[in-house]
Amino acid sequence: MIYLLYLYYADVAQAYPLLNLVQYQTVRVGLALVTAMIVAVAMGQRFIDWMRARQGRGQPIRADGPASHVLTKQGTPTMGGLMILAGIAAAVLLWGDLTNPYIWIVSLVTAAFGILGFIDDYAKVTKQSSAGLTSKQKLAAQVVVAVIAGVLTVVWMQISPTSPNLETSVAFPFFKEVLLNIGWFYVVFAAVVIIGASNAVNLTDGLDGLAVVPVMMAAAVFGIISYLVGNFLFSEYLQVHHVPGAGELAIFCAAIIGGGMGFLWYNAPPAKIFMGDTGSLALGGALGAMAVATKHELVLAIVGGLFVVEALSVMIQVAYFKATGKRIFLMAPIHHHFEKMGWAESTVVVRFWIVAAMLALVGLSTLKLR
Repeated sequence: MIYLLYLYYADVAQAYPLLNLVQYQTVRVGLALVTAMIVAVAMGQRFIDWMRARQGRGQPIRADGPASHVLTKQGTPTMGGLMILAGIAAAVLLWGDLTNPYIWIVSLVTAAFGILGFIDDYAKVTKQSSAGLTSKQKLAAQVVVAVIAGVLTVVWMQISPTSPNLETSVAFPFFKEVLLNIGWFYVVFAAVVIIGASNAVNLTDGLDGLAVVPVMMAAAVFGIISYLVGNFLFSEYLQVHHVPGAGELAIFCAAIIGGGMGFLWYNAPPAKIFMGDTGSLALGGALGAMAVATKHELVLAIVGGLFVVEALSVMIQVAYFKATGKRIFLMAPIHHHFEKMGWAESTVVVRFWIVAAMLALVGLSTLKLR
């Protein structure tokens, strides 16, 4: 909004040199981060108290989880993802270029998945059960949203001046010009990326601060990626595929980081509020949509490797148990396995953060190692 106002009143702004800073993406990235953080922190304690009053006994705790969780987490309210989403919305609306289609596509996925997560959290709280919506209900809604986002991305890339067939191709990290054109099947691929990222982050969100920090790390990497692929000179130098307009997603990534920082202020152990599916489904979907928009879908699997491992641990556990009646892990997702082994919750969280940071750096290195 402010960026569009600046463009509309550009002649007037020339008289005030400080206002000219708004035209630079890097400046708006910083402003978006600060704005989102302020909004999330400002909601803070009043929002938490309001949620606690409305939710009563708070988020239901898994009966088969670590025994310490029942003592330390009982009564903690959920839906804290609303704090992050409010910060993102404020930051993007104020500092983003609202004429940019990628901003709206990623916002569509984030908002829709956030609403889905809210409905799921609401069902859990009202039923006082860790089971909210059925997996089929959630998957059906995710498929609809993700397919629409995939189609919109392909159509817009066909209109904009990108490389030939880039809109329906998959790029490979560590290779300069390798593109696999899969035609309109790419929409299915894009949907799988978005849905997979959303559910993987959702599965990771099981301990205080465990999911939000790796999400911020991934957002930081994709903020850099989006800025570079959106700039013709940088993309040419790094020999990555140029995606005109994708640079504006750096503002969205900064908003995720800022909102996440504001939320972490209250989610740090012991958490005063949980992110819930409201936040985890939305943030994961946002990362998936940005990976699709920047043509770095496979890089997301590296940057978000921690989320991939968490999701795989659940799939392996379920498949092995159905086949043999036995379990590979003491408990899935895998962060609970380490808790069952005797690791303190804070130990699991910090060590997983370290792994996420290393994977984020590996993913970022793919920009240069080509």
